[in-house]
Amino acid sequence: MGTGGGAMSTIGMTTAVGFRPHRVTVQNAGTLVPDGDGGFVEGWGDAVPPQISVSIQPASARDLERVAAGTVVANATHIVHAPYHPQLTVKSRLIFNARTFNVLGVANIEERNAEQILICAELLP
Repeated sequence: MGTGGGAMSTIGMTTAVGFRPHRVTVQNAGTLVPDGDGGFVEGWGDAVPPQISVSIQPASARDLERVAAGTVVANATHIVHAPYHPQLTVKSRLIFNARTFNVLGVANIEERNAEQILICAELLP
């Protein structure tokens, strides 16, 4: 994969996968599905590609001020660093083992479509 001197030939990737130890499934909101009680729940479908490697870190107030400057993200619990995924939006969620993270914000670092920072809220069971 390298082109001599250990350089990566993959366009866009600037952070090695080793720094993204968590494998998550990206899902996007789909159509409403009947819940059996006369109401509806939101259906979810896997993005394409469905899985990416990320790093998941608890969000401190300082982290949120740096990433989400000028906005209020009261319920954010985690910051996720991910490679660019064209289907990641604020209508996405990440599934990691038995944990679910709703995406509240997406920052496309330097607008290069290489890396993204996601502001997420973990859903508690």
